[in-house]
This record gives sequence, structure tokens and C-alpha cells, in this order.
Amino acid sequence: MLVRFLLATLVAGLFVGVVMTPIQYMRVVPLILHAEAYENGGPGIEPAHHHDAGLVSSASAHGVDGKVILAHVPAGGAEANPALFESRLLGTLAANIVTGAGFALMLAAVAMLTGRRITAQNGALWGLAGFGAVALAPALGLPPELPAMPAADLTLRQTWWIMTVGLTAIGLYCLILRRETALRVAGVALLVVPHLFAAPHPADLSSPIPPTLAAEFAVASLATGALFWVLIGLSVGFAQDRMLRAEG
Repeated sequence: MLVRFLLATLVAGLFVGVVMTPIQYMRVVPLILHAEAYENGGPGIEPAHHHDAGLVSSASAHGVDGKVILAHVPAGGAEANPALFESRLLGTLAANIVTGAGFALMLAAVAMLTGRRITAQNGALWGLAGFGAVALAPALGLPPELPAMPAADLTLRQTWWIMTVGLTAIGLYCLILRRETALRVAGVALLVVPHLFAAPHPADLSSPIPPTLAAEFAVASLATGALFWVLIGLSVGFAQDRMLRAEG
């Protein structure tokens, strides 16, 4: 039973990882390519490396700290380097598949620990809760960043991120899944506590990236992340419903 449960969850996460890859290439990757033009010299300045205007880089918008990983593509893009383009596209697909599978298993594990079941009816809500804890709450202090944007020490950022995710997850559990008034009040407090401690930022915030581009990227990354989590919740709920009906 447990093995089938985990297998169904894993397949659901793999499916969502595949679905999210073209969505990232439509919205998130072009913004990164735009930012790299500033990173390599800015508008009107010849960059160190040319990039094709097409979607020719691999990216994953769901790293631990919300960053997107981007590989450089030499001049000529996919037409000049089809093998390179395909390998990076496969790298993006692989990263999304691994991320989808990991998030799906994590969501299912939380459901098991809380004694609740993810279904096709409540899957979207589970997904939104996962998005709130893993992506949205940390983004309030550490929004998704483009290349060339300043960043504080990685260890400090990871520590703050882990604290925020953990306290937010517990807070959502107390607020949503418990009926006791004291626990719900504690849940609200836990949601607020991480943001009483300032997220780590560098002393020098100067960046060649225009603020409008950075804001657009943050919104696009969070929107993509929300869709990712909602699809995971729905897929896990649908897969588990099918598994239980098959066994019934």
C-alpha cells in the first residue's frame, strides 16, 4: 500500500515537472536573457558574449532559495549549436522533473504526518499551502533574483530561508488544520515571526538590472511557482484518488 502510494505520488510529480518546462521557457527564461544583457555590459554596450533572442537557455525557477539557474549560450543560439541547446533543454527538463518529484513527495509526507489525505478536490489548496511555505513567505524577505543582482552571504540566506519555511509550515498547520483557538493564534504568530528578523542583504545594493525588470522577474517567478505547486497538489490528489479506486 505504502509503495503504491509513493509511486503514485512520484509519477504525479514527474508529470508536473514535464508540464512546467515549456511554461518556464515562455515567461521566465526571456527575462533572464534580458538581464544577462545588462550583466554583460548593459544597453548600448557591447556585451562580452552575445545571446540569441530566442529561448536558448536552460532554467529551473524552483531552486531552494528561489533562484533560476541559467546556462550561457554562445552566439548563433540553437541554430549554430543544436546539440548544446538540446543538452541544456534536457537539463532544464531533468531539473524540473526532480523538483516536481521532490515537492510531490514532500507534500504527500506532510499529509501523512498530519493524518489528512490529498484528493483531487482539495489538491489545489494543498498546493497553495506548499507554495505559501516554500516560495511566497521566503520571497517576502528574499525575492527571486536575476543575474548581476547583489546577494548576501549564501549561508546566511539559506539559514533565514530554512527558518522561514519551517515556521511558516508549522504556522499554516496550526492555523488551518487545528481547531483550538490557542493553536490558531500561535499559528498566526509563527507566520509573522520570521519577518521580525530581517533577511540578509548585502551592504551595497547597486545593480545594473533595472528595477522594473527585477520586479517583473519576481512576479513571473512567483506566478510560475504558484502554478507549479497547484499542479502538484492536483496531480497528487488525482493520482491518489485513482489508486484508492483501483484498490477498492
